[in-house]
Amino acid sequence: MGTILVLSPDVQALAPLAEAFGSEVVVEARASEGLARLRRGGWSLVLLDVEFAEGAGLDLLGTLAESRVPVALLARSPSMRLTLDAMERGAVDVLPLPPDAVRLRELAARCAAGLEPAAPVRVAEAASSFIGESSALLEAFRTVARVANSAATVLVRGESGTGKELLARALHERSDRAHGPFVTVNCAAIPEHLLESELFGHEKGAFTGAIGRRIGRFERASGGTLFLDEIGDMSMALQAKILRALQEREIERVGGEAAIPIDVRVIAATNRDLGADVAAGRFREDLYYRIAVVVITLPPLRQRGEDIGPLAQHFVARYAREYRRPVRGIAQETMALLRAYVWPGNVRELRNALECAVLLAEGDTVLPEHLPDEVRGGSAAFRTDALGELVPLDELERRYIRHVLASTAGHLARTAEVLGIHRNTLRRKLREFGLGGESVRSGASHRTKAVQPGAGGGAVRHMATP
Repeated sequence: MGTILVLSPDVQALAPLAEAFGSEVVVEARASEGLARLRRGGWSLVLLDVEFAEGAGLDLLGTLAESRVPVALLARSPSMRLTLDAMERGAVDVLPLPPDAVRLRELAARCAAGLEPAAPVRVAEAASSFIGESSALLEAFRTVARVANSAATVLVRGESGTGKELLARALHERSDRAHGPFVTVNCAAIPEHLLESELFGHEKGAFTGAIGRRIGRFERASGGTLFLDEIGDMSMALQAKILRALQEREIERVGGEAAIPIDVRVIAATNRDLGADVAAGRFREDLYYRIAVVVITLPPLRQRGEDIGPLAQHFVARYAREYRRPVRGIAQETMALLRAYVWPGNVRELRNALECAVLLAEGDTVLPEHLPDEVRGGSAAFRTDALGELVPLDELERRYIRHVLASTAGHLARTAEVLGIHRNTLRRKLREFGLGGESVRSGASHRTKAVQPGAGGGAVRHMATP
């Protein structure tokens, strides 16, 4: 594992660590002696307390990183801002003080094997799209920082609305492919008979309507990143062709015979349990292991309760600027309702609710009456205090889809829009949850009537009419 140098004034807090690691860990509280020890060399990892050298630990990071020895920062309560700032300055990780012994051993082993970068990894700009301080979100971005500049295929897992595409963009923008294109394909949104052509392109005359050659998404992503969203919705036949493209690093256009080399990094995303799909024969095992070299899981908002406040404030400020509304804050009782709701639609649903609230607010504060009915308690099935029964996630999702269907009068397109998923995905979920008997309309007769704002600049309201 190598020897770890710990620079911290809190010797007492680190005593159990020193006892557990023995001679593998050297703790130094004095700044001058600690820096002298560092210069003498021989360390596989340095742990730097943010309070070291009278609180100058963060400022020392850049200097220590220049020594080419991996440095991890220690902090009693590491926040998202501190973590990103530390990684900007060259830290390979940010650990709580005192650090967990198992996690430290894993980090030290990677550093000793030369698997951790000793140079700064810039990730703060990409992570700025994510708001929050939860440990789960921090862990996701620690992984982004570690793997962004590699060529490894990444699988991003998370429910709809958790920000999978944002995270994929973060990986792309912090990689050495950032100068190349970021090309997205929603595998659930494109009909199966068109998806192959969309991905691989086609030659003239390949099928009826193919009046000319078409370049596919793999070729368009050359030199950059291809993001395959909802890859779990892809047919088994097309999965086999994706696997071949990843293995051979080449494709064939539909109707063509020539092998075309490709230079792309693939990031895939899913809201499904692909492991269960593999076991059920719905997803190829060999493709699963090919795309899941690195797996990053984005937690649902209900597991990030501490992030709801910062997110809510962010969205209110954003939409107040965008719509030039006088809203400046959120009432305490409104915030309590936001924190009590379980947000089945995750961050996307929270964003939509607060966009509407900003438009409806007449003063400078978002009040409870500006929130959607279900958030105010009109749908008790989605309040955290109603979940003492601990219903399975599938049942919660079924209830929510049924609720949105009812609120849109069974309008399929509008329901899919509210849920943030494609209509094909919604149809599949309706079949899975046995909701096919619900009153569902395709939307052909759906019309929207807008109520124009009055002289006072009131909000625009939309009403669905049969």
